[in-house]
Formats: sequence, structure tokens, C-alpha cells
Amino acid sequence: MQHNSIIYLDNHASTPCDPRVVEVMLPLLLEDYANPSSLLHEAGRRASARVADARHEVAAAIGARDSEVVFTSGATESDNVALFGSVAAAPAKRTKVAVSAIEHKAVLAAVAVLADRGHEVTYVPVHNDGLIDLAALIDIVDEHTALVSVQAANNEIGTIQPIPEIAQICHRVGAVLHCDAAQALGRIPVDVIDWDVDLLSLSAHKCYGPKGMGALFVRGGPVNAPLEPLFFGGGQEGGLRPGTLNVPGIVGFGCAASIADQERSADATRIGAMRDQFEERLRAGLGEVRINGAVDRRLAGNSSLSIPGVDAEALIANLPEVALSTGSACTSGAQDPSHVLTAIGRSREEAFNTIRVGLGRATMESELGEAAEMIIKAARRVRELHSAA
Repeated sequence: MQHNSIIYLDNHASTPCDPRVVEVMLPLLLEDYANPSSLLHEAGRRASARVADARHEVAAAIGARDSEVVFTSGATESDNVALFGSVAAAPAKRTKVAVSAIEHKAVLAAVAVLADRGHEVTYVPVHNDGLIDLAALIDIVDEHTALVSVQAANNEIGTIQPIPEIAQICHRVGAVLHCDAAQALGRIPVDVIDWDVDLLSLSAHKCYGPKGMGALFVRGGPVNAPLEPLFFGGGQEGGLRPGTLNVPGIVGFGCAASIADQERSADATRIGAMRDQFEERLRAGLGEVRINGAVDRRLAGNSSLSIPGVDAEALIANLPEVALSTGSACTSGAQDPSHVLTAIGRSREEAFNTIRVGLGRATMESELGEAAEMIIKAARRVRELHSAA
């Protein structure tokens, strides 16, 4: 999508809010702005009804019951509530936590704190395609494990994990399974019953909803779930996430989740075809271009590409007309290579030669072709400069 002549190819880092979502949110910001907890008057009851409708839309998009959806400020908060809350509520003998080696920083930073607090944290290895090593997970998870956290789909390389199989391994020893599904909603089918997850994090802006809005699926609902709250206050969201509800954001999230669920299949088909053409174009123009992740089991809009002899930062510096990333947007500016790329066996040099492209609903085939030609030309320039140095 173009903004002021810039071709935007960073869809997994941030997505535009769908105009249909903005349309339903505006009246709640400007006119119908009552507090949904104020049930003594009609305006408050209307707000409460809108929240209930949105909760139903989000629940329907993931196959959950309405009572199992807890609204938060985003997937990062949901991840933290899930991890800290479940570990705090776990029986005394369950002191272990296991997470995949390629989790989002929101999970990795949280478990680092848990490790500092005395919990035994184990990082489950992944194969070269990013799929979790199930045999290693079986060896790691036991009756002392409180929680396992595995992303549904990776934010850098797009690899889609076998969540139902992971759930079986966790549940046979009584461990709780948390799944960060921020990248999954609207991109692949998400079904909390089929997946058999206990906790699942969602982000509104990843499915073309408003930023600063998310949800946590809690099997059985927050009142019955083995979760200790992190915040205390008015008791909203079953006491698990107290505070005045963000009605416009919640309604926008509900609308976005509903649209994403309805349009997911068509979006994936169109976007996946564009991505494949884009990658073939780069290969034709640059020769060897290595795709990172599970080529046949990744998100349709994801393209993580290592280009030999081309430093990613130098490439992007030569592409002022194209917005793309060197890796995870949440780790940009870091001097160390991507932890995801090193976990799947990429060398330090390969990691620094990697660009991350995210295509979405607003990406047009014509601009993607134009961007591919720009990337090819810039990469050739960088290679020439590197060879001359």
C-alpha cells in the first residue's frame, strides 16, 4: 500500500485500520460515549450492549464462548497476564516454564523475569523450518511444568505451529498451554476447541482493527480459570483486567475480527499468490535468495528472505521509496542478529542479510511488482559496493 509515494511492505509489523472498522468506531468516540459500567441509564446500557456484541464477534472468530473473551490493551498485555497469572496460580510443585526458542519478545521478556524470580525456564528448540521440535518438547514437559507458551504463527518467518499436537503433549502431564495468536487471527483458521489451548492472546491491529486493543481467551472464563490477576480495581472483565472499558476500541476489534474471519480465505489466496510471484521475481533478478521458515507452512503474507552479499540495513538505506524491515519490528535497532533466525540455524551473516516483507489486504499487485524491481536494483548496487570494498 502506498503512502505519499512510499510502498509499504511491513504489514506484519503494523496494519492500517480497515475503513469499515473506523466507521463503526467514530460514533462511539464522538456521540455515544457512555461508560458501559453505568447501567442505571440508557446510554450506559447501550454501551454495555455494544461491548457484549463485540465480545461475541471476537469469540465467534476463534470458536470460543463469549464469557471466555477478556479484553486487554493488546497481545503484549495478554501474554503477560497469561504467563504471570498462570504461574502465580500454579500448584507449588509446578515451577517450570517452557517456551519455544522463537517466541515474540513479549513472551521472552516475561519469562526472563520469571527466571529471575526462581522459575526454571526452558527454551524448546525448533527445526530449521521453524517448526517446534516435538520430541524435545516431550522430554522437557513433565509433572513439574506449570506453563508452556508457543506462538501459533511466527511474526518473523511466518511458520505455523502444530498447536493441537503441542496441546496433547502439555495436557497429558497437566501443564497449561498458552498460545500467542496475534499473527494468526484473520490469516489462518483459529479454533480454540480444535487447538485445545487454555489461554490464547490476540491483537486487534494485526487483523486491521485499532491499535492498543487486544484480548485474552481464557478457557472456562476468567472467574473459573487458574489465573491470578496482575491488576486490581473495579472488577471489570471478571476481575482479571479491571478498569473502564475502551468501548470504541472493543467495538472496533469486534468488527475487525468479524471481517477478518469472513474474508480470511479470499485474502490468503490472493496475498499468497502475490507473495510467491514477488519471491520468484527477486530470485530471477538476484540469483540465490533464501526463504526462511517453512515454505509450505507459513502465513500467506509473510516473506523472510536472506540475500547473499547484501546487508539488509544497507539495502533499506538504498530504498527510500519502500518501507520494509530487517527482521522483527519489535527488535529493530538491535545490534544482535534476530533470535528467530539464529534459532533456525542461520549464521550471523545470513541474519544480517535478511529482509522481512509483510503483505496484507491493502497490498496491490502492481505496487508489489514495482517494489520488487526497486529491491533488485538496490541489492545489485549494494553488492557492487561490497565487492569493491
